[in-house]
Amino acid sequence: MPGSPSERVLRTHLPQREAAPGVSVRAADLSLRLDGGGNGLLDTTHFDTVRFPPPPWVAADMAAAIDNGAWAYSPYRGDPTVLEALSAPISAFLGSPVASSNLALTPGTQGALFTTLAALVNEGDLVLLADPDYLFCERILAFLGARVERVPLVFASAEPSLDLDVLEELILQKPKLLLFSHPNNPTGAVYSEAMIARVAELAVEGDFLVMVDELYSRLVYEDTPFHHLRVQPGMAERSITLLGPSKTESMSGFRIGVIVAPDAVIDTVEQCLAMTSLRAPAYSQHLLARWLVDDHAFLAERIIELENLKNLTIEKLSTVAGLVLTPQKATAYLFVDVTAFGATDVEIAAALQREAQVIVSPGYQFGARGTGHFRICYARDEAEWEAALDLMVTCLGAFAARAGITS
Repeated sequence: MPGSPSERVLRTHLPQREAAPGVSVRAADLSLRLDGGGNGLLDTTHFDTVRFPPPPWVAADMAAAIDNGAWAYSPYRGDPTVLEALSAPISAFLGSPVASSNLALTPGTQGALFTTLAALVNEGDLVLLADPDYLFCERILAFLGARVERVPLVFASAEPSLDLDVLEELILQKPKLLLFSHPNNPTGAVYSEAMIARVAELAVEGDFLVMVDELYSRLVYEDTPFHHLRVQPGMAERSITLLGPSKTESMSGFRIGVIVAPDAVIDTVEQCLAMTSLRAPAYSQHLLARWLVDDHAFLAERIIELENLKNLTIEKLSTVAGLVLTPQKATAYLFVDVTAFGATDVEIAAALQREAQVIVSPGYQFGARGTGHFRICYARDEAEWEAALDLMVTCLGAFAARAGITS
């Protein structure tokens, strides 16, 4: 039939996971109108960029860039002056030498994720993916025809960790790539140095690449140490790190992301950029000159504000019987466990839309181990969010009552 989706697109519906939401993930998304537009509801799938705007210098720098018409075009991997300016602050941030040849700029970190995977992954390649993890990872890999095996995120000890026993077993199958977010999206988990070091050892032993999405690596609470994968022995040659200002600095609308990778990977990524977007938005590229340099005071204040909102969210939701919270030390997300209610992710998300006027990210989106959860972003206007939380508590309390949970 004319206009029918390709087999590649149909694979992204993940029909093999129908048992979790009860339908394919695409059908579940459509039933909840999860199209990124909000549809007039309070949308907790992302930051409130009205309450949390970008740093004050962004508007002036963007206007200056637009005034310079010569900046409208750049090489596909990014403006050379921007790449050169970024190499020192990124080196300092990651604790590992980064040359301009190790960098490419993309249309957001979403563009970085798709472009890099498209550049490296062949049909049938084995890719290992954390479970749960960012919702579009598995869908992009399905589009590319990869064979995906999930590595569980476990909280059995004091520190969250990828299940290293499972990872050790899977490397016997010769994976092409391991992919995970750090801090973890959706849970906000920060991994220990010991875990990161062991992942690096296994990558060298198994001779595979590791792609780590560190988009939230600056949004960490309580002075929690953050350990970058690239600094580990042998990982400058086999790691791919995704960075960007879209969340911590609320610059999602400027569509700018950064890939840090070996020269050969960047060369291949550049070819994909040329075929998809040509380049990251050229004027936005120049906003990165002050990122990681002039925004430390801004970031410190933002972390305090978000931690206060985190505490408010935990305080309110903790009053719901049967609901389980496992707050972590990074991001602006809370991954809420509602398995005790005996309802599906779709049913709970639909009720929250209907009765609380709030959009949440249902757990099935993040992988099989996300089932029975939902993710909320608490980076919202305080008064609006407190009122919304009260409605959510009432809605979720009704589920607890129907399940016979009283304490």
